[in-house]
Amino acid sequence: MSDKYLELANSNLGKKLFSAMGLPEPVSLIRENPDAPHQLVGQVLIGASDGSAFDDAIMQCLQETQLRVCGSAMDGKGYLIYDASGISSAEQSSQIYEFFQKNLKTLASNGRVIVIGLKPSAAGDSDHGTLQRGLYGFIKSLAKEIGRNGATANLILVDKGGEVSLRAPLRFLLSAGSAFLNAQILTVSRPVSPVEADWERPLLGKMIAVTGAARGIGLGIAEVLTRDGATIIGVDVPQSEADLTTAMNRLGGFALPLDITSEGAAEVLRDFCLGQCTKLQAIIHNAGVTRDKMLSRMSDRQWNGLMQVNLGSVQRINGALLATDLLDDGGKIIGVASISGIAGNVGQTNYAFSKSAIIGMVETLADSCAERGITINAVAPGFIETQMTAAIPFVTRQMGRRLSSLGQGGLPIDVAEVIGFFVSPQASGMNGNIVRVCGQSLLGA
Repeated sequence: MSDKYLELANSNLGKKLFSAMGLPEPVSLIRENPDAPHQLVGQVLIGASDGSAFDDAIMQCLQETQLRVCGSAMDGKGYLIYDASGISSAEQSSQIYEFFQKNLKTLASNGRVIVIGLKPSAAGDSDHGTLQRGLYGFIKSLAKEIGRNGATANLILVDKGGEVSLRAPLRFLLSAGSAFLNAQILTVSRPVSPVEADWERPLLGKMIAVTGAARGIGLGIAEVLTRDGATIIGVDVPQSEADLTTAMNRLGGFALPLDITSEGAAEVLRDFCLGQCTKLQAIIHNAGVTRDKMLSRMSDRQWNGLMQVNLGSVQRINGALLATDLLDDGGKIIGVASISGIAGNVGQTNYAFSKSAIIGMVETLADSCAERGITINAVAPGFIETQMTAAIPFVTRQMGRRLSSLGQGGLPIDVAEVIGFFVSPQASGMNGNIVRVCGQSLLGA
C-alpha cells in the first residue's frame, strides 16, 4: 500500500500546503538503483579527533569509490564522516561538537552522517572507554535532528583488531541501501573468515536459503539477494506453493514448500540444501507470524503456535545445519527479530517474547559460530509497508509511519538491503550485531 501522505508531502502543492499548516514534511528516500546497485557517488567531508586511529582505513575505503573527498569544506552538499576514536576526555569532546556544528549545514538531503569510534571495552583505559560510550547518545540525538531531511546518522564501533573489517560497514552506510537504517550502532570485529568478493555483485555463485519467501519481506529479501548474484532456496508453507514457485521461477531459484514447524522439517530443509550445494552462504530466518491478544485472553494455541513458527523452528533448523559443515568457513545466519522484541507492544507478549529470543540467539551463538568461521546477526524491522501492515486500522497505520525520525514507514527492500550487507563475504567482521531497520522509530528509542 502506498503512503499517500508521503506522496502529497513531496508534491509541489503539498509542500506549500504542509509548510503553511506546519505539518510534518517527510522526504522521499533515495534507494538503490536496481540496475546499478552499490554505487557510491557525490562528495564527502572527513573530520577526526586528536589521536584518532582510523584515518588510513577510511581513506582506503573511499579511494575505491566514486566519492570525492573534500579538503576543509565542501562546495555544496554531501556526506559527513567523523573519526571520534581519539576522544578520551570531556574537554576533547568539543572536537566532535565543533566539526558538526560547523558542517551540518552542508549535509545533503538523503545525506549520511557516519561516526566511527571504539567499542568501549576496546579502549585503552576507563576514561577513554567512558567517552567512547558517549557517542551512543550523540548519534541517536543527531539522527533525530537531521531525519526530517531524509538524512541518517549511524555509529560504527571498532572492537580490538576490527579496523581491518571497517571497509564493509563504512561502504554500506554510505550507500543508498542504508536509507531506512538510522541511529544504529554497528560493531565490527576481526574477520572470522577470508574476504574475497566483488563489491557490486558480492553474492555471485552463492546459495542462500530464505524462509517465508513467498511474499512480503521474505520475497523482498530473495529479490535483493538475487540482484547481488545469489541463487535462492525459497521456503514457505505448502498453502503458498503457487506464489512461492512463481517467485522462485522468476528469480531463478528453487522452491521448497514446507511447513517448518512440522516434524522432521529441519532435516528436510538441510537435505534439500545438501542436494543443491556443498556450501550454503546463509540461512535467513524470516518466516514468522503474529497472534495478537491481551495476555489475559490469549489461548494456549495462540502462544504455542506462534512460538513454534517464530522460535522453535529457527532453533531446529540451526541445529540441523550446524550438525553439518554447510555453513562453515564463511557462512551466515540471519535472524529477523522486531522492534517489538526490543521495546514490547500491547497485546504482543507472545510475539515480543519470540523476537526477543531471536536476539538472544544471536548473542549466545556469536562466539561459537565465529570459531567455525560463521557469523550470526539479526535485523529488527519497525513499521514496514507490507500486506500485514496494510490491514492495520488507518489511524494506527498513520501513527506507525510518522513516529520515526524519517517520518515514514520502510519498505521490504530496506530490510533486505541490510540482510544483503550482513550476508556478503565482505561483512565477515560483523558478528553478534542486532540492528533496527525502523528509520529510528520512537518506539523503544
